[in-house]
Amino acid sequence: MPKALVIGAGIGGIASALRLCKKGYEVTVVESNHYAGGKLHAMEQDGYRFDLGPSLFTMPHFVDELFELFHKRPTDYFSYHRKKTICNYFWEDGHEFSVTSDLDVFIKQASISFAEPAVNIEKYLKKNKKKYELTASLFLEKSLHKASTYLSKQTLKSILSVASLDIESSLNSTNEAHFENPKLVQLFNRYATYNGSTPYKTPGIMSMIPHLEMHYGTFFPEGGMHQISQSLYQLALDQGVVFKFNETIERITVKNKKAIGATSSLREYQSDLVVTNMDVYPTYKKLLKDQPEPKKTLTQERSSSALIFYWGINKEFPNLDLHNILFSDSYPEEFEHIFEKRTLYEDPTIYINITSKESHSDAPKGHENWFVMINAPGNYGQDWETLKEAARINIISKINRVLRTDIEKHITTEHILDPVGIENATSSYRGALYGAASNNKFAAFLRHPNFSKRIENLYFCGGSVHPGGGIPLCLLSAKIIEDLAPNIAKDA
Repeated sequence: MPKALVIGAGIGGIASALRLCKKGYEVTVVESNHYAGGKLHAMEQDGYRFDLGPSLFTMPHFVDELFELFHKRPTDYFSYHRKKTICNYFWEDGHEFSVTSDLDVFIKQASISFAEPAVNIEKYLKKNKKKYELTASLFLEKSLHKASTYLSKQTLKSILSVASLDIESSLNSTNEAHFENPKLVQLFNRYATYNGSTPYKTPGIMSMIPHLEMHYGTFFPEGGMHQISQSLYQLALDQGVVFKFNETIERITVKNKKAIGATSSLREYQSDLVVTNMDVYPTYKKLLKDQPEPKKTLTQERSSSALIFYWGINKEFPNLDLHNILFSDSYPEEFEHIFEKRTLYEDPTIYINITSKESHSDAPKGHENWFVMINAPGNYGQDWETLKEAARINIISKINRVLRTDIEKHITTEHILDPVGIENATSSYRGALYGAASNNKFAAFLRHPNFSKRIENLYFCGGSVHPGGGIPLCLLSAKIIEDLAPNIAKDA
């Protein structure tokens, strides 16, 4: 039986292992941490459970697909339910708005709340849907780096419709062209952060992101986000995938321009193909040191990172839901600080995720577990201790103003994760959450492909390569690898 070696047990690595296993490979996954899941990890502290990584679950059918590949019922491994409320938004002037999962209701409510003609909102959402339908098969589901991708009717249709995709304008400009109310513009500008970019540079085609969230919905997996990675890990074990933890791959073995295995801190592996789920930057700098590196790709601007405070709160807040946003008064200044000055803004946009709203066992009775995050620049050697101290003061002050509370006295426990910690735990270069930023119209094409152009049988998955970061795109990267990998199992 042909062998496949997967480096890294993030969700992209686990999904790649499952798809290659289904294709007939004997798969081994080597992970330097003691756990599977990568950024999809969790912790418990003083009676509170926290998801440490991604907090938004959309497009669950991509997860279900992996169970269905093996004729398994997804509900035998994990369950999830659709949220009626997508997110609650708060502004400093007291304006509040709750986004419902019912599109018709959302249009009506947003029209009233933001004094925006309903027809403007409806046209915007329909255009976003069209963008996705025109480009998904090209930008998300196939390799952008294979000629065959461009030899299809769908690609031709996309090219002919390029003027309607808003590639030449920024997301902010696109949103301002549709809406008069600056708060509604800010609400839709926020979606640039879903790929770690700034709305003032990322192209307007990114307005398809709210379509994915509003059309497909947002979900909560029972047991929290961590359960997504753990359920797929269990499925992989059930299918015979072998996992090696606490073991670091030091070098990918290349012979005659072919990947034939790898050397770890403990042993040597021989394999017919190698998949790296490691961030593409350290993959080249550490594992492929003797191979030519793609300089343009590796020098791309990194996406934003995050500063996260995990707080146990000894009080319940009925006006908050699973997902909550407290907006900065100056979005342009906030993103200028993150991407230009590479520091934190004194009035940051605050995201508060509270899983105990859905899973009551995540916090003691009458308490809540707060995942409090602000967007941050990557790790460029800043004085993070000083930045964290100032950010904590600014975050608490803003929460107090917007929610009319004194949150400090309700904090019972605290854990902090900064870009340095993210970089160390996940090997994400500079602690970037999504690999490269999408701050120009060519960013999608500059992302590293899911295969090596120079080294045969070497493949790349995860958030730092095509099609991008976030759970759905990481899962799609594994699907692309399945299509690209040689079907030697049937010939063996």
